Amino acid sequence: MANPRSEGRSTGSMHGTLADAKGVAAGLPDLLVEARRVAATVIAGWHGRRVAGRGETFWQFRPFLPGETASSVDWRRSARDDHYYVREREWEAAHMVWLWGDLSPSMAFRSRLSTVSKRDRMLVLILAVAEMLALAGERVGLIGESDPILSRNAAERVAEFLAHAESKPPDLRPLRRFTDIVLIGDFLDPMEETETRLDEIVRSGARAHLVQVVDPIEETFSYAGRTEFIDPESGARHVVSRAESYRDDYRDRLAALRDRLSAICRRLDWSFLIHRTDRPATEPLLALHARLTDRQSPSLSLPMGQAA
Repeated sequence: MANPRSEGRSTGSMHGTLADAKGVAAGLPDLLVEARRVAATVIAGWHGRRVAGRGETFWQFRPFLPGETASSVDWRRSARDDHYYVREREWEAAHMVWLWGDLSPSMAFRSRLSTVSKRDRMLVLILAVAEMLALAGERVGLIGESDPILSRNAAERVAEFLAHAESKPPDLRPLRRFTDIVLIGDFLDPMEETETRLDEIVRSGARAHLVQVVDPIEETFSYAGRTEFIDPESGARHVVSRAESYRDDYRDRLAALRDRLSAICRRLDWSFLIHRTDRPATEPLLALHARLTDRQSPSLSLPMGQAA
């Protein structure tokens, strides 16, 4: 007979919609501070895309080439030696990136193996992405909740919209061709529902970046003995006497779901990242930053608990 003390739950206790919304709003100020710290860490080690083109920021001097007009010569720099030089500026063009985070009850889960809930880590990533893109002069928006934002305080404004956001599927109608959308959640919904949503993104012509945030116990499934599992969406309860007997089947189903998502993203040149909440938030953020600032890079599919 299993020790009753070994009983566990697959999620935290159920919260009402209002209580969940208040919980998100209450934690946002601290999470915004954490997001800015994480974003600053990533930006400090990143050199950007650095492409010559229209813009105001100086990039480099290069030798004058035959056929170029005399007006392109930087005469002050050229006066230093016997060669002509052209002043190049860094390419600047505001790109539109939409953000969406899963606020469903399942994201409030935190096991003993992690110090943060999936929801809090998702919020930090959403705000950190907004911070990085805003500093780079990009337009960002919380899809279904805000208009595009082109401002240095975009992360703060996104946080204000998140404080009043509801748990619901993303409203993908604002998506247009040549825009990007970052979707962060646990992606544990039925695969048919997820594929329907991804098909809508495909039809819009936008490009998606999926970040699956999971608690470490959702990967290891280290439950044993008598265990009570609770569906956070419906409140349904399921009690098993030997939870360890479900481990292999659970892991196989999780692997199949990830294989399917990864295959879809590779085919469409999207990105799919897996992030465990016991790992640093800088890992998926660094990969996202690389993907969003290098739109010609190959498709990315990294298990972020194993590689950065």
